[in-house]
Amino acid sequence: MAGASFRVPTVLSADELMDKSFKRASKISKKGTDALDGKKKTALAKVTASADIVTTTLNGYINRFPRIDKREDFLPELIDLIIGIDRYKKALGALNWASNRIDKLKNDSLRDIRGTKDPVRIEGIKNSFYGRMSSYIERINGDLIFLQDAKNKFRRIPAVDPGVPTVVVAGFPNVGKSSLVAKLSTAAPQIAPYPFTTKGIVIGHVKDDWRMFQMIDTPGLLDRGFEDRNDIEKQAVLALRYLTDIMVFILDPSETCGYDMNKQSALLEAVKANFSSIPTIVAESKNDILKRDGGNISFSAETGDGMDELTERILSLVRVVFREKAVDSEEI
Repeated sequence: MAGASFRVPTVLSADELMDKSFKRASKISKKGTDALDGKKKTALAKVTASADIVTTTLNGYINRFPRIDKREDFLPELIDLIIGIDRYKKALGALNWASNRIDKLKNDSLRDIRGTKDPVRIEGIKNSFYGRMSSYIERINGDLIFLQDAKNKFRRIPAVDPGVPTVVVAGFPNVGKSSLVAKLSTAAPQIAPYPFTTKGIVIGHVKDDWRMFQMIDTPGLLDRGFEDRNDIEKQAVLALRYLTDIMVFILDPSETCGYDMNKQSALLEAVKANFSSIPTIVAESKNDILKRDGGNISFSAETGDGMDELTERILSLVRVVFREKAVDSEEI
């Protein structure tokens, strides 16, 4: 799952799946040694083709949707929040149930057709098969619709890699977060859709010698107090904890962002409280407009002033994370 967008199939509804199956079967006609033999061979081929189309399609969905275990980690937490892992597994289980039932129904129907010489009976077995297969497909229509909706939601999950060090940039809108990510990234940052924000998250990849890490600006996710969020947004912030190795919080002393320093400082304290175990760098932007004396790093993404100091501070913490991850890997 890590580091790549989910590639899941488009899911047909029950009606669409049945149409696909029956249209294929309706085109089949077999010749036999006589009329009865031709009718039997045609019925056998129709039942086989229609069933195989359905089971192959359902099994394709089961195999192509990602396997997800519910555990305490960023992507599983986020997927559980967006889609619901228990319901997701139930839907895939329902498809597996239907596929197995239809496969057994096919084999039983083929056996019964082979065992009769009554043309009326042959037609009855075939039609009964169609009816029972349709019933099975109809019973999982809700699961098919759920999985199609899940497919659309999978597409909105950010293509971040939980396996590499991650620097998350926080602060109010317009303080210079995206500009910082763009300046430090070796390539133009990617804009990825995100389920809880009005804008896409900004993902930049930064190279430090042989090391590569990612910087993420999450507009709409960490730009207001935790207590001001709805339950879904709170869960998203909590899920973000699993991803974040280093937090860079940007203050704008010039207040040209539209938020005064009291509000910015209050948000800083709220972020620190919710990410208390995460190393946090506090930096003040736009020093080409206003530069304050104090303990925080002061920089301007526009002029480049202070960028070297901020970059080195970030890299020094990232290198620590790399060393820690290397030790953990050796222990495993």
